Amino acid sequence: MIASLRGEVAGVYATEAIIEVAGVGYSLRMSGKDLSQLRVGHEVYVLTTMTVSQDSIALYGFLHKSTQDFFAQLQKVSGIGPRVAMAILSTLSTEELIKAIRDNDVTALTKAPGLGKKGAQKIIVELSGSVNLDSLITEDSPRAAKTSSTDEALSDEGSRQVVQGLVSLGWPLKEAADAVEHTMNDMGLDAPLDTAQVAVVLRQALTRLDRGR
Repeated sequence: MIASLRGEVAGVYATEAIIEVAGVGYSLRMSGKDLSQLRVGHEVYVLTTMTVSQDSIALYGFLHKSTQDFFAQLQKVSGIGPRVAMAILSTLSTEELIKAIRDNDVTALTKAPGLGKKGAQKIIVELSGSVNLDSLITEDSPRAAKTSSTDEALSDEGSRQVVQGLVSLGWPLKEAADAVEHTMNDMGLDAPLDTAQVAVVLRQALTRLDRGR
């Protein structure tokens, strides 16, 4: 079992990163929040969890132990697999997830792609009664770190749509997120980005990136 990797970031994409270790590239599925902190060409240490199903073997990566622990706890809930668990962690921080469980906030949980109302209710019922939630917040938790503007952009649905659009066109995630942030600042737009403005911001951000080639 692969427990962790230390190597150079070879690529950052919409839902995964490539970490090169001793000439071997490992594909890691990671949350958008963790992906936004990676820099191509920089060394990184990533905790990993391997999942094996009938159809595939996948390696999931985490920059924080608390996030990895929550990933494991979420999958103990009936009907929650690794993809949905990662979608939840991409949408909510550890602190936000704990608050949603404690407050019985189904709406907050269902913001995660692929998670319906019944699944959210199962998470609240099963985790609130069986997990010491405070133990999942540690000093390396995202709560302890200052939230970057890139994280905010990725947590806003409209901005995330623009970032994902740029990534689909071949731009690295970090460059795409930075371009969206600067474009919104230049246009005097604040988060959350209105859906009607997504196309306009996408065009302007793409122009900005092309100028920087």
